[in-house]
Amino acid sequence: MLTALHIQNFVLIDQAALPLGQGLTALTGETGAGKSILLDALGLAAGGRTERGAVRLGAEQGVVTASFEVGADHPAFAILKENGLDAGDDQIILRRIQMKDGRSRAFVNDQPVSIALLKQVGETLVEIHGQHDGRGFLTAATHRSMLDEFAGLDQDVRALSNLWRVWREAHDALEERRAGRDKALAEADYLRHVVDELSALGPEEGEEAKLAERRAELQAAEKIAEDLVAAANLLAEDGLEGKLGACARRLARASGSFPAEGNPLTAPIERIEAALSEFMEARAAVEEAVERLGADPKALEKAEERLFALRAAARKHGVAPDALQRYLAAAEEKLGLLDSGEAGFGALEKTLAAAESAYRAFAEKVSAKRRKAAKTLDAAVEVELGPLKLGKAKFRTEIMTDPGRPGVEGIDQVEFMVATNPGAPPGPLKTIASGGELSRFVLAMKAALAAKENRTVIIFDEVDAGVGGAVADAVGERLARLARDAQVLVVTHSPQVAARAKAHWRVTKHQTDTDTTTTLEVLSAEERIEEIARMLSGARVTDAAREAARQLLEGAGAPAAAAPRKRKRA
Repeated sequence: MLTALHIQNFVLIDQAALPLGQGLTALTGETGAGKSILLDALGLAAGGRTERGAVRLGAEQGVVTASFEVGADHPAFAILKENGLDAGDDQIILRRIQMKDGRSRAFVNDQPVSIALLKQVGETLVEIHGQHDGRGFLTAATHRSMLDEFAGLDQDVRALSNLWRVWREAHDALEERRAGRDKALAEADYLRHVVDELSALGPEEGEEAKLAERRAELQAAEKIAEDLVAAANLLAEDGLEGKLGACARRLARASGSFPAEGNPLTAPIERIEAALSEFMEARAAVEEAVERLGADPKALEKAEERLFALRAAARKHGVAPDALQRYLAAAEEKLGLLDSGEAGFGALEKTLAAAESAYRAFAEKVSAKRRKAAKTLDAAVEVELGPLKLGKAKFRTEIMTDPGRPGVEGIDQVEFMVATNPGAPPGPLKTIASGGELSRFVLAMKAALAAKENRTVIIFDEVDAGVGGAVADAVGERLARLARDAQVLVVTHSPQVAARAKAHWRVTKHQTDTDTTTTLEVLSAEERIEEIARMLSGARVTDAAREAARQLLEGAGAPAAAAPRKRKRA
């Protein structure tokens, strides 16, 4: 149940705090007073779209807060849990802050959320039917989802959607494989040439960088070759190494004449031996450099030839040199696809056939459930038509099953058909029903669907448009009955509908030279008489109108008296 709605700086409303109760609540007022603003505000809190003009002139931001008390098993709690949000106990508070520059922030139970998540939660709590929402019933594209909701087929439709996805993925995989094979066949000779050429070349990933580094090294070696060879020859001469070695041996013999501790020859011997070791290592390193850089006089030529070959192949095939190896692997895979024959296609074809069979079998089951539910819906709507003064009208849910046109939601096309006169053939709702009939058909269908939709609050904006007298009274009576099982708010210009409400709010616009505001007040029993009398007679309320209003209220079973609880202008 929607227990409270707080509005601040929204369009013409400065401040409004609306406590709400169970049953049917009527909102009335002069045309243009701002009744629909309340519904727009609630829609905003529930994640609806908004515009910059929604913020009251002169304010930086507008805020709408809607509080709901719901059962622990309400689907909104599951959504909050799935998104890692604290669900609380039995209360859900939706808050929307709208900035004047168009930016918007959303909260659920004071936790920041995305607008999309706010809308997802809001849709489980609020259902708003605006003045033009009957168009949804006029659009055949929406009829299938309405029937599915009535039939409780949400899980079945999701399962069917998954089967459809599996079937399409299997189909796409096979088509992709076929396209690859056909393309490979068309370019088989070219692929074999590529494989032969690149296999002979044998490219390796990262080889280009290594060759470029080697070439730079070899080019540098050419410039220092003479000095390097001369240095190696000098180091290879026996004179220096022999002299150092002989010196070290003589000092070693001489050191024997001294005691070990404090021997004055120990340090010279160690240094000569270290110098000899460093000399030998330096000579070995120079010899290694000579061997590396000068052992093969054609090494530079070979490196450049290999580098040029790699780069030429890369240019030829339109890839980077490092991608040649992968390009070769891809060409080999395509050829392998040709060589593997039809074995791979057979497996994919079996997978596709199984996926299609599973989808079609389940689609037939869903279709059968829809047909069964359609009969129930037709009967439920026709029960509603009698009290709405459409007892001779007929309603039929037409299901066109076409296995040749499968889709994500099955093989059925659904359309609501009506016949308003006895003996007349049924036709689409949009072409058969007049304005007043349409509103009653919509109400009848909503009443039939409401029990299945599990919304906390259902809101109607001028659902009684185009009707009056006994028909309007019938609409009010049906709204009142609907409100026994669901909280219902109705914006109305019909005194017959307003009289059926359990609670009655009046919306009034106040204008000065510099400001315009909309205020709301809860009407007492006497105030309801005055308001309904105004709705009956117009600007000048007569005693006859008051008496008629009193009789309307008494006929609708309205309470005899109630202490007024007025809401002052904020």
